Amino acid sequence: MNLLIIILLFLSLLLSRVTSLKTAVNVLLIQSALVALACAFVAAETGAVHTYIAAALTLSIKAGLIPYALFRIVRMLRHEREVNPIISPNHSVMAAGIMIVLSYGLIDRALPGIVSRDALAAAVAMMLIGLTMIMTRRQAVLQIVGLITMENGIYLVGLSVTKGLPLIIELGVFLDVLVAVVVLVILTYRLKRSHMSTDTSMLKKLKG
Repeated sequence: MNLLIIILLFLSLLLSRVTSLKTAVNVLLIQSALVALACAFVAAETGAVHTYIAAALTLSIKAGLIPYALFRIVRMLRHEREVNPIISPNHSVMAAGIMIVLSYGLIDRALPGIVSRDALAAAVAMMLIGLTMIMTRRQAVLQIVGLITMENGIYLVGLSVTKGLPLIIELGVFLDVLVAVVVLVILTYRLKRSHMSTDTSMLKKLKG
């Protein structure tokens, strides 16, 4: 499990640096698959059938359907990439590193001695990095990647604290995320058709 946490943190750092849309979606796919694997580990520890179902849903939706939809958008965009982020990639990596350190410090102070300290701190760091991507990236695809990264962090918080939420709650979360991503993919497609770019800063021109 510790190796999984290290890899997830590395992937989060990589996402904060990457500017290629295709690379970002590939990293997101791997990240979501590892989150599903972490859920499977928890299921093996607890023996809860609904946690196995949650792991299967995570793999099929977050590492299957969502990356598939994003790859279709990326193919349409051809070689478009993030060229004008609000924060430069190097500064984004530095900010992500600071967030990881702060997350571990926060968990140590708030919950000293907790067994799942590393997993919880990594989950909080993923949430913060995903939120930062949403706020600082201009490409719609990268903002969607940030949204899923943040949701993966929230999901890991639930796994590390409760060892798996009730199935009905997890189904509701998966449905919300799937609907949100479908809507965002459609809006990204329309943005590309209307403005020949998915740079969301162009939407400022629509202000009355």
